[in-house]
Amino acid sequence: MLRILNSPKRLCTGLTRRDLIQAGGMGLFGLNLSQFLQAKSLQADETASASLAASFGKAKRCIIMFLYGSPSQLETVDMKPQAPSGVRGSMNPIASSLPGLDVCEHMPHMARIMDRTTVVRSVTHQYPIHGVAYAMTGVSSIDVAAELNPYDPRHHPWFGSVVEYLDARKRGGKPAEFIQNVALPFSFSSQRTDQPLRAGPYAAFLGGAYHPIWTDFVGEGTKTITKARTGFSFTGKEPYLGCTPDSHFQIAASQPQPGLSADRLNKRKTLLQQFDDSRRDLERSLRGESLSKFQELAFSLVGSPRVASALDVRKESAETRDLYGMTLFGQAALGARRLLEAGTKLVSVFWDEYGLAGDAWDTHANHFPRMKDQLLPGLDKAFSGLVLDLERRGMLDDTLVVCISEHGRTPKIDTKPAGAGRHHWARAYSALFAGGGMAKGNVVGATDGNASDVADRPVSPKDLLATMYHVLGINPHTLINDRSGRPQPLVPHGSAVVPEMLS
Repeated sequence: MLRILNSPKRLCTGLTRRDLIQAGGMGLFGLNLSQFLQAKSLQADETASASLAASFGKAKRCIIMFLYGSPSQLETVDMKPQAPSGVRGSMNPIASSLPGLDVCEHMPHMARIMDRTTVVRSVTHQYPIHGVAYAMTGVSSIDVAAELNPYDPRHHPWFGSVVEYLDARKRGGKPAEFIQNVALPFSFSSQRTDQPLRAGPYAAFLGGAYHPIWTDFVGEGTKTITKARTGFSFTGKEPYLGCTPDSHFQIAASQPQPGLSADRLNKRKTLLQQFDDSRRDLERSLRGESLSKFQELAFSLVGSPRVASALDVRKESAETRDLYGMTLFGQAALGARRLLEAGTKLVSVFWDEYGLAGDAWDTHANHFPRMKDQLLPGLDKAFSGLVLDLERRGMLDDTLVVCISEHGRTPKIDTKPAGAGRHHWARAYSALFAGGGMAKGNVVGATDGNASDVADRPVSPKDLLATMYHVLGINPHTLINDRSGRPQPLVPHGSAVVPEMLS
């Protein structure tokens, strides 16, 4: 083979100048350019296939950190300091441990661990609404009606519910040794102003036996906050800002069913009353067919010292608790790590609305003060603390950590609401990954100069789900049957694993 040494400058075709010189020499051996290009393509496919094969099943367990309401890409990991002032905002970037990746100045702890992560800066889709179900299930589309109706027949099962279901199928009906699909810190959308539960973290057509097992938060907030939006207000102690040292979690005696109001869920009853009410609610629900299995599980869990011990974060040292931050989100992340150590496969940790609908990361108004004082500090310690703690315990390499949301926020700042705001934006946003099969110190994709549109390597939420299934050892093209027995794909057709994310 003729080989002329030269710089490996890559042409727009993806071939290097050296490749073309090699191709010219191939004619001496009876191989034409077409055959050479085909061989290069096969070689690339084989390399990608080898990478996929090596990463398949590397994660034995998973923690999903879901930031409800959606953080701004411009104030987290895709800052644009050169953008116009009406886009870049008032916060400054700082260097991280990953060269070339700056993060927001209010994320100093995360800045130190970005070399352990893969950041996807080019997530994109067409639904700028709070579609938790769209972000984390196989449903192919979402609208506001479906978002606010967990019973909508179009819904597909939550990622954790699918993982639990497929694990159960592998066991051939034998029960797991420990709870496998848990969600913290409290029932989704149950602690805000009294409105219907939002869709998303439910088992849909898999049946109520595969809903996540929810916890209750036991503790108090330490900082009082006043929140207001049109027609609603809340003043009280916000545990996401800080929580008392006696804070911990326990399995919720009355597991939520879609349709129960926040007021109904918050009533304090005796354990017996809660089970009786739960039974009646279940009998009226669309999941009534799973009642006996639910009852059996609920009774066994409430009395299980192993589960209670795993959720009791008070057993951790003061140093470890502080590593995660003494906030509701930080302590819930710590509880998730303890559950994994005890044998849980998948834990979902929500940063949820508290006291007021339109709260959490939904920063339509007072965007910058809320990001600085209410949101970024808690995320900074919780995410970095989880990654560092898993690493020092030798758990990070086989634990997938995902920090994700339903969309991003508008590049252009709206100065009309109090304190200014950023609104819903799904055309370009970011997600973070660490551990379990993910590459370390990696950035996938890019946005334009305003973080407005994807400039390189668009990735859909369904591609992210496919990649998450893959590293957990699940073929994302697996089919599961819906209520009518029709096979449904785990992710919509056309979705694919993102090899650039993988180690």
